[in-house]
Amino acid sequence: MMLLLVLYNVRSERELMLTIPERLDWLYFLGYNLNDEIHHHSVLSKARSRWGVKAFKKLFERIVWQFAEAGLIDGSKLFVDASLIDADASNNSVVDTRSLKKYLNKGYRQLEKRLDDVEKTTPANSRYISTTDPDASPTRRGGGKSKLRYKTHRAADPKHEVITATKITPGSVDDGDMFKEMIDIHQKNTQKVAETTVADSKYGTINTFLLCHDAGIKAHIASREKTQRGSGRQKEIFPKEAFVYNPGDDTFTCPGGKSLKRRNYHKKRNHCEYKASSGLCAQCELRKQCTRSKVVV
Repeated sequence: MMLLLVLYNVRSERELMLTIPERLDWLYFLGYNLNDEIHHHSVLSKARSRWGVKAFKKLFERIVWQFAEAGLIDGSKLFVDASLIDADASNNSVVDTRSLKKYLNKGYRQLEKRLDDVEKTTPANSRYISTTDPDASPTRRGGGKSKLRYKTHRAADPKHEVITATKITPGSVDDGDMFKEMIDIHQKNTQKVAETTVADSKYGTINTFLLCHDAGIKAHIASREKTQRGSGRQKEIFPKEAFVYNPGDDTFTCPGGKSLKRRNYHKKRNHCEYKASSGLCAQCELRKQCTRSKVVV
């Protein structure tokens, strides 16, 4: 029944139980006769709760392993990608965790108590969370508005297009941050080592390239920085090659001839920030070609 629910994209378990008696193919698949009584929809929710996530995870891992045993998975080449999925939750349920209004929201108080009882790696640690669906996060797609979304990450073997690894995260999770986990899950499920990976430029970060280099994996991935160069906010902006690094005093020289000194280190992004004084930047004739940021004098 759960497979029918997913494969036919049935909106709810109630609708599934109402539809089963009307579909002869479903009755045949489930082993029912025309006069058999169909179970109550609560049977599915109780079964999921009793079995837990591990039972379903084991089921699908075993299916992948059967593909590998049958020789339908090569394993040496891997395609990695991610897609956004709209959550069935309203944007009105989103609460700003830095706002005092959250304490007036009954749903948020209940959510906070629930998150304290169990360990969760969800957007509950970020600023904006949904009180009805904390596993989703406000995410923008293209030029549209932000909506509550999930993101499904997957790795596929090209021999017979078998998905060998998958992971669901909040929509705000960066594609590249899940790259290593996709490789690890693929190798665990298939017992095969990936020698080549293929992905779009969203995975083309320094961390991804270093990971592939250290693991001896050939990466057919476009550089994110080069792909985005000259577009969006970087349109008509100097490329990084226009700034000359001076190893002697650990500074950069900008196209305007000014010296940029190290100011901040961003631990999360693992990079240093070099800046000139705001006064120099404000007076520079090349400022519009250098940055879109507002300068405070």
